[in-house]
Amino acid sequence: MANVLIVAEQAGGVVRKATLNALGAGQELARRTGGKLHVLVLGKGIGPATQELAAHGAEVHAADAPSLEHYLAETYAPVVAEVARAVQAAYVGAASTAMGKDLLPRVAARLGAGMATDVLAFGGDGAQVTFRRPMWAGNVLAEVELAGPVKVFTARPTDFPPAERAGAAGSVSAANVTAAPSRTRFVSFEEVKSARPELTEARVVVSGGRGTKGDFKEVEALADELGAAVGASRAAVDAGWVPNDWQVGQTGKVVAPELYVAAGISGAIQHLAGMKGSKVIVAVNKDPEAPIFQLADYGLVADLFKALPELRALVKAAK
Repeated sequence: MANVLIVAEQAGGVVRKATLNALGAGQELARRTGGKLHVLVLGKGIGPATQELAAHGAEVHAADAPSLEHYLAETYAPVVAEVARAVQAAYVGAASTAMGKDLLPRVAARLGAGMATDVLAFGGDGAQVTFRRPMWAGNVLAEVELAGPVKVFTARPTDFPPAERAGAAGSVSAANVTAAPSRTRFVSFEEVKSARPELTEARVVVSGGRGTKGDFKEVEALADELGAAVGASRAAVDAGWVPNDWQVGQTGKVVAPELYVAAGISGAIQHLAGMKGSKVIVAVNKDPEAPIFQLADYGLVADLFKALPELRALVKAAK
């Protein structure tokens, strides 16, 4: 038996969508190893989040303290490591998000544990679980075996189903929070506010690339008609046409919406690594030889400045 601890993310007492996928990975690990599933929530005023997570049958540990109101890896890592030791966790995981990628390596260092990032699936058997993760922009899948009694990982949310709700809610208990001295302090958080859904949690994403020539008006107009988030290729971001937080790809955000529309995107390996998990992919590109067409479910060889307005009109008429 090997216990599993998943570190949850919440904002204002609301559990982030990616956490439910990480919890799904935790449920799979617990079934494989026969251990107990534990979840740790950190923050201030996290009562609603703890109740939501308990509904999935896990034992929830609530680290509720003023010092944890704002995320800082330096203050969160000691608490996670302490709880991991307390519950005798053999596996410590989190979603492969900006927070997970920042926090879990520090936790691994405190636990003296090996770590696998961007895990796509588990292999091996109950006694020795292996971690499948991408390398070389997803062109190679490595089967990684971690040595040591504790193993730390981040799970790619797009590759694990959300956690299943349990028939009976799990228990909720207070976690011990020791305010360790830190040379880092929270100053402020400048939130980028938008009426559009968050890129990593949107059901529909419309992305533009080099083919837009810097004009994203039609991409944004179609996204607004579909109630979608707006994404972009690295080329568009590097050119300064759109903000960094729109970037989809290996060095940007990984998304797996129900519908992904790629307009003026050729389909470089780095971009495909960030969206190939999408349920339905629609590509619009003038170049019939563009690599994106090899992955797309539907492809349209056309000028995006002509095709997107026509598509938007059809969507509007269908409403």
